[in-house]
Amino acid sequence: MSQPHVCLIEDDVIMGESIVERFRLEGMQTDWFACAVQAKAAIKANAYSIIVSDVRLPDIDGDELFCQMIAEGCTVPPFILMTAYATVERAVSLLKLGVKDYVTKPFDISTLVQRVRDFMPPDLVYAESIELGVSQAARDLYRLVPRVAGRASAVLVTGESGVGKEVLARLIHRQASAESTIRPFVAVNCGAIAPTLAEAEFFGYERGAFTGAEKSKKGFFEQAHGGTLFLDEVGELSLALQAALLRAIQEKHIRRLGAERDTSTVFDLICATNRALPDMVANREFREDLYYRINTITLQVEPLRKRPEDISWLAKRFASSIAQRLGEPVKSLHPLSLMKMQTYAWPGNIRELHNRIERACLVSQADVLLPADIFPDQAETGTGTQFAMLPQGEATLVSYQETCERLYIEEALRRHGGRIQETADALQISRKNLWQKMRRHSIEGKGHISGKGLDELKAGS
Repeated sequence: MSQPHVCLIEDDVIMGESIVERFRLEGMQTDWFACAVQAKAAIKANAYSIIVSDVRLPDIDGDELFCQMIAEGCTVPPFILMTAYATVERAVSLLKLGVKDYVTKPFDISTLVQRVRDFMPPDLVYAESIELGVSQAARDLYRLVPRVAGRASAVLVTGESGVGKEVLARLIHRQASAESTIRPFVAVNCGAIAPTLAEAEFFGYERGAFTGAEKSKKGFFEQAHGGTLFLDEVGELSLALQAALLRAIQEKHIRRLGAERDTSTVFDLICATNRALPDMVANREFREDLYYRINTITLQVEPLRKRPEDISWLAKRFASSIAQRLGEPVKSLHPLSLMKMQTYAWPGNIRELHNRIERACLVSQADVLLPADIFPDQAETGTGTQFAMLPQGEATLVSYQETCERLYIEEALRRHGGRIQETADALQISRKNLWQKMRRHSIEGKGHISGKGLDELKAGS
């Protein structure tokens, strides 16, 4: 299965950005063009799943582009037009041309998303199953999944704690077979199994095999028969158990404790670790033969701090899923919250991000999550007072924008220690522009600028 690839043709920047963001949140790879000529060349060069085009374009109208490509004998994927001038006669004429559908502006983007989905091939995957992220690192990892799922004899997933190694393992499991919904996925936390129980847990036992064994029990190997065995934190296994597992993995036969004969078991093997197994092999803490047996192919999941594009994408997904679970409206993320999340190191990775968003959704009574809601342990003096100054109720757009701009500049100044040129560079504006905005918002003298920064500011005024 592959990710849907959409060609969007829209010359309105605000509309285009909104559609692209929503399509990408829905798991659709989107190429956006502002004119028909560029889009036409891209359509000929790429195998798009669908084309979404505005009718009124600066060079060639969308319906004219469609007619040109048909006349030239091009293979044109499903074509959806967006128009602000739809009438019954116009709609009929568009459909007669061969256009699949049209939407009338203004429209709810959710409606457009559903129209796009209706004309997608059924085997394409949407955001519900694309759980790795939207960053290039996540996309590159996702592209490897169909290549290894159900084909590699063993997959080793590496990465820091909390980066989503099990999420990747489950994705590989689902894509391994069309019948994956009925195939077992047995997840084992190797570090949580008591050494005295490990052999019984993995291999199972017969009734009466030891004191307390009142009935027979299948071990992890048998439970995973016909499906996937996921060994999380495989580096925590004892050397004695490593030897036993190696034989079972190689021969695909196990013997329960107290049994007289072997049992055949076949499964896909996925292992995961946050430890450096090569170093453990060198230190004789991990068997070399087992290491080479489990890493037929290694997939590295990058930490969240190295793929910042995924932070807001994941945070919004978490906020949405939490709201759905609680039966409440979805809380949005304030721009300053998004900025703060982008600069935070996330030592706990995705697990920490989920926990912080869940806590904020549970505790905050507001509709918008502020930095203090997500990072209560990092709240700065005066921050609560500043955020209390956000416009409440039905504020005008101008007043809200002005307040947000002031708070954003203050936060940027804090991050850069009050250094004016550095702050201006980060905001991608000139020193003079920053100085004018600071004067308009009365930011000077509020303690955000260091002494050196004040001297620099005065010198530049």
